[in-house]
Parts: sequence; structure tokens; C-alpha cells
Amino acid sequence: ELGWTESIPYLDRAPSPLEFYREWVSPNKPCIIRNAISHWPALKKWTSAYLREAVGPKVVSVAVTPNGYADAVFQDRFVMPEERQMPFMDFLDIVEKKVTSPNVFYVQKQCSNLTEEFPELVCDVQPDIPWMSEALGKKPDAVNFWLGESAAVTSLHKDHYENLYCVISGEKHFLLHPPSDRPFIPYELYQPATYRVSEDGSFEIVDEKSEEKVPWIPLDPLNPNLEQYPEYAQAKPLQCTVKAGEMLYLPSLWFHHVQQSHGCIAVNYWYDMEYDLKYSYYQLLDCLTKAVNVL
Repeated sequence: ELGWTESIPYLDRAPSPLEFYREWVSPNKPCIIRNAISHWPALKKWTSAYLREAVGPKVVSVAVTPNGYADAVFQDRFVMPEERQMPFMDFLDIVEKKVTSPNVFYVQKQCSNLTEEFPELVCDVQPDIPWMSEALGKKPDAVNFWLGESAAVTSLHKDHYENLYCVISGEKHFLLHPPSDRPFIPYELYQPATYRVSEDGSFEIVDEKSEEKVPWIPLDPLNPNLEQYPEYAQAKPLQCTVKAGEMLYLPSLWFHHVQQSHGCIAVNYWYDMEYDLKYSYYQLLDCLTKAVNVL
């Protein structure tokens, strides 16, 4: 039933908690919600000039890569970005192309970076989404702030969170797979590594030798190598664009690959998933897939 549609449906208003839980969370179905954040001051206030004034010289965490791929498979490694501490205004200079750089910059640090690193902006959004908090009986584990260049790409992965992804300006482009596509999506174990800038300004990849190997998806869903991963031809990706003022409900365990327009700003809310029957079914499917691949 998870392959239930060829497009992501739209809701024209924020739902009631009961309606949202019954129609979307419980059956694990995504949707795009309009008019749910139209009252947020951020939609009008968060211009580059406002952000520069509000946050300005404050030092924040910025992910920097040579190719736009952070937390992704590259050269047979799971490579994490350089986490650079830099004044926010210097980051904005790069996004606005006032300063040129051969590298790709993205404010994407999670762990509730909106509240931890950008408290000046919290009053322009909401600390939680009230109808979601009531539906789940909990507050979000994290509220994250995203701003970056169009070259920054989020590789295909899944999260153990119910995700409400709110676009403030620009557009986010999502490619989604339901959990039922797990048998067709390859996972392999990779040595974790991190990008590090050399003295000449080039990047080198440094292994994190003390860390355990990371299971990750090596496939690019936009240009899949079907000779190497023929099973992926049976998967059913869904694509959608989330525009400014819209909210995507991305259910737990859905695979997602994300691109964005240049300078896109977004805020997302991570609510911990329930480890219920749906989770057990996914774990069973995952174990069966691994067992078949071993044969």
C-alpha cells in the first residue's frame, strides 16, 4: 500500500491533530501542507539583509565540501564535510556571490542548530508545530535551520524521525522512496572519513580510523548505475518541489534525496518516531533484504 500514489498530495490548510495522525502519520504517508506557516514572521522578514543584521558577525558552523556532497559516498568512503566555524556574514557573502569560492558552503548542522546557534531567529518561527505536538504527544527533538548554495546536495538516506520540513524562501526539490522500496535500494559499509583543507587550499580526505564503518547508500537516484544496481529499476521514486510557505510532511523511514534553489532557507522539525509495528515491519524487510543479498 505504500506505493499508493504517483504524486505527493496537497492539503490546503493545517489539519487537526486527530486528522493528521489518522490520515498521514499512522499510514506513514507524505503530504505537502499549504497555509500552515503563513502567519510566521520569517516568511516576510528573513531577507539576506535582515539575517545579516540579526546574526551578523556571530560565528556559526558551516559545512564545506569541494563538490556539494556532505555525508555521502565518495571514493569508496563515507565522507563528512569540513565543519568550518566562520562569521555568518562571511557565509552570506559567499551565498550572495560577493565573494567567490571554488567550494560549496551549506548551513546544515543539525542537533537543533536553530535554537543552539541561531536563537536570534527563533521568535520569527514557532518552537514547535502545535497540531503535530498534540498528535504525537511530544515536542520535537530538534529544530534545524538550513541555508545554502544550489550545488549543495543531500544524498539518499532515511531518518528515524517524523519530519515537518518548512520552506521559508526559495524551493526544495525532494526525491522520495517509501520504506517498501528497501529491497531495491543498495546499502554498503564504508570507512568514515572527513574533508580537511590542506595548506594550498585543496581538500584531502582523512579517514576516521577509530570509528566503525557506516552503512550508506552509494546510489545516485538522479543518475542511477543500473548495471551495478539493477534492482533499483524496480523502485518507485516520487518527486516533489516544496515552495516558500509550504510544509512537507516526510514520514519516518522514507528515503529522501534533496536539492535546492540557490540561497533557499528552510526550518525543519524532527519528532522522534514511534518504534511500533511499522518499525518492526521495516526491520523485518531490512533483514530479509540483507539475507537475500547474501545468498
